[in-house]
Amino acid sequence: MNLAATAVLSLAMSTDAFAAAVGKGAALNKPNWREALRTGLIFGIIEGVTPVIGWALGQVAVPYVTAWDHWIAFVLLTLLGVRMIRAGFAEPDAEASKPASHSFWVLAATGFATSIDAMVVGVGLAFMDADIVVTAVAIGVSTFIMVTIGVMLGRVLGLIAGRRAEIAGGILLVGIGCLILYEHVG
Repeated sequence: MNLAATAVLSLAMSTDAFAAAVGKGAALNKPNWREALRTGLIFGIIEGVTPVIGWALGQVAVPYVTAWDHWIAFVLLTLLGVRMIRAGFAEPDAEASKPASHSFWVLAATGFATSIDAMVVGVGLAFMDADIVVTAVAIGVSTFIMVTIGVMLGRVLGLIAGRRAEIAGGILLVGIGCLILYEHVG
């Protein structure tokens, strides 16, 4: 996987965390930089670790599916992208607009929930010639930056911007899946 694909993937993986951060920021009266950086750090670490876990799980299966690896990556990324697009078009939950606690455990649980897709992407990366360390660090750093910005922009942008970011991230994932398929088949 080249540098451009890694950058696009890391941005795509951080958009759902960005959407959650915008919601968290919108729920606060006036989020400060300390809260935004803390939230970004928690999300970034979790989002950076989960693709490594998925990659490790995928490594076990590599010898059995190398002939189909590009199709697996394509299907996984496309399904995740479509899921993100559908979630972006869905009506926001009434609970999302209520003020939420920003305890470590609530942020960690939210961070893990938004990183499940990164774990699945990690599984797909195990079937490719991708440097998982570089990819995981890129995803973690991108998530840290996006979440920090998302918390600070939350009260201004509200939930609509977060949903649009999730749609854009889903489109990017589908595009990466198509690119992987094209590189292996074409």
